[in-house]
Amino acid sequence: MAERTAGPGGEVPLVTASRSMPPLTPGRIWYLLRTTCREGWSTPYWREVVRGRILRTPPVETPGSSACEIHVLTSHGDWLNLVWGLKSLFWYSGVEHALCIHEDGSLGEVELGHLGSHFPSARILPRHGADKEMESVLSNAPLCRGFRATNPLALKVFDFSHFLRAERMLLLDSDILFFGPVQTLAERIKDPGYRLNTLNRDWSFGYSVPPDVVSERCGYDLPPLINSGLGLLHAGSIDVRHCEELLGIPGVLGHPHRIEQTLIAACSARHGFEFLPREYDVALACSEPDHPCKHYTGPIRHLMYREGMRRLVRAGILEKGRA
Repeated sequence: MAERTAGPGGEVPLVTASRSMPPLTPGRIWYLLRTTCREGWSTPYWREVVRGRILRTPPVETPGSSACEIHVLTSHGDWLNLVWGLKSLFWYSGVEHALCIHEDGSLGEVELGHLGSHFPSARILPRHGADKEMESVLSNAPLCRGFRATNPLALKVFDFSHFLRAERMLLLDSDILFFGPVQTLAERIKDPGYRLNTLNRDWSFGYSVPPDVVSERCGYDLPPLINSGLGLLHAGSIDVRHCEELLGIPGVLGHPHRIEQTLIAACSARHGFEFLPREYDVALACSEPDHPCKHYTGPIRHLMYREGMRRLVRAGILEKGRA
């Protein structure tokens, strides 16, 4: 496949931070006014003004440890949040693993250029390059192939697992910020005897079918509330044949934003699973000072800007990371 490895002298052009934010057109101003009423007066400032300043910080080299590889999926709407998430992970959590960035087909050369310049040793896998290879991988799984063709989140299930170059994967969503060491997660990744998949706990039910439906169909217990945003997955634990079986369950395709989480949770339960500790839970309240990270899921995305990024700025992320 056409794999893009960006960096100095690479094929991704470097671009300036000023091109990353949309212009303040009348329509954009109206949008900001409407969201301000809903999300608070400070949110537009942090999202539209401060957020882009992370692009003034220098690149982060990812060491390329063979023990574990970080896999992330990003899009036109969240790639800049991902830069904050990854930089906060590398700078404050002490995690040192290779990085692989998957994009869902919506990124242009400007966005890919930013990602390539800020993470020069990362593998960047554009959607158009991955499609042909994944067609072959999923050739005998028509339900999986159809799911991937119609839902970008399916890349977290199939592409992450297929393109993994390590025995372990650190799975990371683009709406998570880190505020300190992820001690328990790091210990589980480093422990060669630890064989379970481990993920964070969701704030509410997030599967496309009830857990007992999966249990009755597949013969194992599916714990409720598994969230597929952050955690450790072992190579081979996401099985295409089992995903094909799961996608055949009536109703499993009924909620497009929950299908990939249902598949990852079910495959993890089948492989062997335990939750990360409570401090990794998805919660709708403001972040706790002693928690290592915060998953700013949809209902609280605005807090990522006016709470999470503000907290990182006060901790010095823009100054400490500036050349």
